[in-house]
Amino acid sequence: MDYGDMILEKEDGIAILTLNRPEKLNAISMEMREGLVKVAEDVSRDDGIKVLIVTGAGRGFCSGADVSGQAARIAGELEMPRWYVLEPTGAWLMPLRNLSKPTIAAVNGIAAGIGWTLALVCDMIIASEQARFGAIWVKRALIPDGGITYLLPRVMGTAKALELMLTGEIIDAREAERWGLVNRVVPHEELMKAARELATKIAKGPPIAIELTKRAVLRGLENDFERQLDFESYAQNICRGTEDHKEGVRAFLEKREPAFRGL
Repeated sequence: MDYGDMILEKEDGIAILTLNRPEKLNAISMEMREGLVKVAEDVSRDDGIKVLIVTGAGRGFCSGADVSGQAARIAGELEMPRWYVLEPTGAWLMPLRNLSKPTIAAVNGIAAGIGWTLALVCDMIIASEQARFGAIWVKRALIPDGGITYLLPRVMGTAKALELMLTGEIIDAREAERWGLVNRVVPHEELMKAARELATKIAKGPPIAIELTKRAVLRGLENDFERQLDFESYAQNICRGTEDHKEGVRAFLEKREPAFRGL
């Protein structure tokens, strides 16, 4: 399947999506936006895949939107279709945000503009020591989009998020770690190894419980306490009826590691 300048690989329950425009630091094109929607659908429907890793080819993770496309639009050389004009900006990220399976961004270099939003949309971020992050929209006289005005303040607080958005300042991996923006920072050459190790730990777990846990946490960002208890009760009742729950109890009593099957 054509994923628009992206490569999707699958192995041992893990899918790896590589943004593949290294000559442009993986700037997002229209084809990549459409391709990401296809990837999310593919991974969602593949029961053999438990975790998705997103990374970039070459020196960058994603430098943002392709500026050449913006320049062509301003010059009147590119006519945008009506659906693009009417669709919420960044709507193409929703399928990844809503993917039931856990996602890990392996940030290997610059993650700027919509590239930073793409990383934040993932559930976890492993950053190379060479990673850098920037909300650079203000440099183009634009507002941050793709949902980063929702995501970033929830991670680091309103004041710091506003400072980064209003200045367009680039921060390095260690500062991102101090602000809780990434799970961990690793040597550049160990990035994919670290991302795979985390993905493998998750992939060995009970898929139904893991997917419902992710859904519960995302709902908890909006629910009040009582509604969250209701959702947890609903999800827990599903888990109690699974074969994996029975296996988890047996394994505990027999003092062995459980062998979950996703049933």
